[in-house]
Amino acid sequence: MTKRPEPSEYADFYAGYVSQVPDGDVVDLLATEIDQTTQLLQGLSPEKGDHRYAPDKWSIKELVGHMIDAERAFGFRALCFARSDPAKLPGFEQDDYVKASNAGRRPLTELVDELRAARHANVAFFRGLDEEDWSRRGTASDCEFSVKGLAYITLGHELHHRRVLKERYLDGA
Repeated sequence: MTKRPEPSEYADFYAGYVSQVPDGDVVDLLATEIDQTTQLLQGLSPEKGDHRYAPDKWSIKELVGHMIDAERAFGFRALCFARSDPAKLPGFEQDDYVKASNAGRRPLTELVDELRAARHANVAFFRGLDEEDWSRRGTASDCEFSVKGLAYITLGHELHHRRVLKERYLDGA
């Protein structure tokens, strides 16, 4: 899928994520970009996983836990919409999810493996879609999304947090 989604295919809030996605096949990019993110994280010491760039911010491990939750949430939304499920899906409050995730108590290596596994599952799902599936829409968080929009949001979310990791947690690494 190389055609970018139209702004009507996702909520305005996600425009920043979609704009970060480079040109190309979004499924191929989903498959390859995760390697850069996980390589960045795999090089960190276990102690670095507890680092926060400010006292009220998530630790690196909590940030990775958030990325896992978002990967799953966006993938579930795409699954429901691709299958023409008429249910309106709820949003998820990211701070509440992070608190309940126990990510801060888990080894960073385990979180990185889980992030990679969640992405690989989404890539396999997206690869199985046909043209009609990509254009299907549904409602989540009281906003309409297309399956294509969700694929772009998934990748843009990762790219956003990889940039945050580099700039705020790893001093521009």
